[in-house]
Amino acid sequence: MDWLVRRQYLREMVKALPASVQNRLVVLKNLQVETLKIEAEFYEEVKKLEQKYQLKYQPLFDKRKEVVVGTVDPAVEKPNWTDPEDPLTEFKWKSHFIKSLKIFKSIRQDTTGIPAFWLTIFRNVAILSQMIESCDVPALLKLTDVAIKYDDGHSYTLEFHFDKNAFFSNTVLTKRYVVKSSVDPDSPFAFEGPEIASCSGCEINWKKKMDLTVHSTMKTQKHKERGTVRYTSEQVPMDTFFNFFNTPEDPVDVESRQILAADFEIGHFLRSQIIPKAVLYFTGDIVDGMDDDDSEEEEEED
Repeated sequence: MDWLVRRQYLREMVKALPASVQNRLVVLKNLQVETLKIEAEFYEEVKKLEQKYQLKYQPLFDKRKEVVVGTVDPAVEKPNWTDPEDPLTEFKWKSHFIKSLKIFKSIRQDTTGIPAFWLTIFRNVAILSQMIESCDVPALLKLTDVAIKYDDGHSYTLEFHFDKNAFFSNTVLTKRYVVKSSVDPDSPFAFEGPEIASCSGCEINWKKKMDLTVHSTMKTQKHKERGTVRYTSEQVPMDTFFNFFNTPEDPVDVESRQILAADFEIGHFLRSQIIPKAVLYFTGDIVDGMDDDDSEEEEEED
């Protein structure tokens, strides 16, 4: 049953109640409005706490980056945890993991840092893995850090730091989110916690002929009378991870609003899970709920 129809049924049922009972329901809903206002205050306090503790996390994240990029080669340490005993099972390598395995096997013993750190993490997370195309891999191999900066009480910015690469001159790509946690007086019961008000990406300074977001094709046009032919260039949009930085800031149609909602989900997951627990996604201590397609071609390890 359509939810609009279901809601209409329920409202008609309430109208059938005695007036005294309906009034009590009005009182309860007024109490609910006050409860939601308090809930909004709660989320405002949560945002303040997130900013406060981000300042404590950041020195540790800075040390993580130094190890990942190889500016610091740490001394040997003993683990401060105990790995669980996983039961041994036979398995075939899925193509998703084969790609990372090939990179891992090519790493030299004398390498510095942790190569493919962020690319591997992104591949191990469903919501990010589906954004990555094969053409993105060389660029994402140059990703050295993903950080969060709180701009004020209502916005935060995700920073993607890149080493020098063949694709663009930016050293940092950003995605900024503006979040609201207020109760709309015209529609208070729609409040479900913080939601995105807007988001904005950044301009990527692509190097010549290296723009991953478009593909240039040549089209021929023949003059009907003279028979002459001319060539025109056409830019065809391409699927790429880097479309993430080109989000509609003021969505006016359903498709744009859906893109915005998906962007918020990605941004929230990066902020709350990936950035603070990055190494655990790399090592498999946290396994994202990725659904392997049964029809996906399975590849054996060479």
